[in-house]
Amino acid sequence: MPDQIFDKHCSDLIDENNNMMIPWYVMASYAYYVEDRPLLSDGYFDRMAKRMLAEWDDIEHMHKHLITKEMLEAGTFLGEYPSRIKYAIQSLRGKDGR
Repeated sequence: MPDQIFDKHCSDLIDENNNMMIPWYVMASYAYYVEDRPLLSDGYFDRMAKRMLAEWDDIEHMHKHLITKEMLEAGTFLGEYPSRIKYAIQSLRGKDGR
């Protein structure tokens, strides 16, 4: 079960900068599909995918090319994960690995 604190943390960050949806989407996908340890609740992830789709043309991020509109419509991620994603998740969870 994801820690609800990450939903709030993610929400606060993307409300300040919608470009942050890209790394959060990729990190949440990696945590869910690869680690089987979700970072975000399913509901929040789905809402973020819809928001990304709605704001797609205004989002700029170096990893945007990894995500397609089709992935967002399906609420999934089928792309390749940048190597830094694993370490970003470890950093988020802290040394205790929660």
